[in-house]
Amino acid sequence: MRIIETRGLNKTYGSGGNAVHALRGIDLDVERGELVALIGPSGSGKSTLMSILGCLDVPTGGTYALDGVQAEKLSGAELAAVRNEKIGFVFQQYNLLPKATILRNIELPMLYAGVPRKERRQRALELLAKVGIADKANTLPGALSGGQRQRVAIARALANRPALLLADEPTGALDSKTGQEVLELFRELHAQGNTVVLVTHDPAIAATAERQVELRDGLLYDRQEQAA
Repeated sequence: MRIIETRGLNKTYGSGGNAVHALRGIDLDVERGELVALIGPSGSGKSTLMSILGCLDVPTGGTYALDGVQAEKLSGAELAAVRNEKIGFVFQQYNLLPKATILRNIELPMLYAGVPRKERRQRALELLAKVGIADKANTLPGALSGGQRQRVAIARALANRPALLLADEPTGALDSKTGQEVLELFRELHAQGNTVVLVTHDPAIAATAERQVELRDGLLYDRQEQAA
């Protein structure tokens, strides 16, 4: 089953002579269980496409189905619900709550989703073990290394068992060794059946994915199709 299906996706900012065409007719399919790298330089439309795939923005034209839900037809409140239920976000800067324990940070998306307290705690502890930092449950984010904080962010992204894990430059704030460890964690999650889209400008990071799609000037190029 396809997790992502876009057809003729367009995004235009402004109008008339000042219009900026950020996306120009994007057709993208991502199957359940795929690990896909979305690569492109600054200004390519990469961030715009990520925002639409993450239901943070809506297209100007075209269609977007996320796990069978037509996202372009949804209201703001409905998009927020889809984000919480179907998408796990991992950002470059972690976005953890500094005064909340690691366990509490991971529980937060489940709290918004109405998961009972006992189940929230159990699932958060299981996720901490899954990302290799089970001993950090009662620690504050500031006491962790960058790599550990990113592991917490990944655990939080998995909290509501999303259909899609969307990672935006997830190693951008890390040194090369720690970045490789985080990428290896994404590969492990993929091997366990998670659908992952890595957004990056780095060809070396994109090369770790089983499939690469490239954005240039708002147009999409599937590198595997070109190679074939």
